[in-house]
Amino acid sequence: MKRHINQTPLTHHILSTSANLLGICFFVLSYIKMGEKADATLLDECIIVPIILFFTASVFSYLSMRSSNDEPRFEKMADLFFMTGLLSLSIIAVILIFKFI
Repeated sequence: MKRHINQTPLTHHILSTSANLLGICFFVLSYIKMGEKADATLLDECIIVPIILFFTASVFSYLSMRSSNDEPRFEKMADLFFMTGLLSLSIIAVILIFKFI
C-alpha cells in the first residue's frame, strides 16, 4: 500500500473516530440502563455489537501505529471492523427511528 509523502495514515483517523463512537455507544447503553424501558433488553443487547466492533477497531488501529513494518495488515483489519461497526450502529439507529415514530 503506497502512500504519498503528505498523506496521513488512515489508522490515526480510525483510532480517534472509533474511540469517539465507542464512547457514544457506552453513553447510549448507560442511558438505556437508567431509563428502564420495556425494550431495553433487546436494545442493550443490540448496542453491544457496535461496542465490540469499535473496540476491536481501536485495538487494531493502535497495533497498526505501533508496528514497525509497512505491512498494512492491522490497518486493513481496523478499517474492516470500523466499517462493520458503523454499519451495525446505523442499522440499529434506523430500526429505532422507525420503531418510535
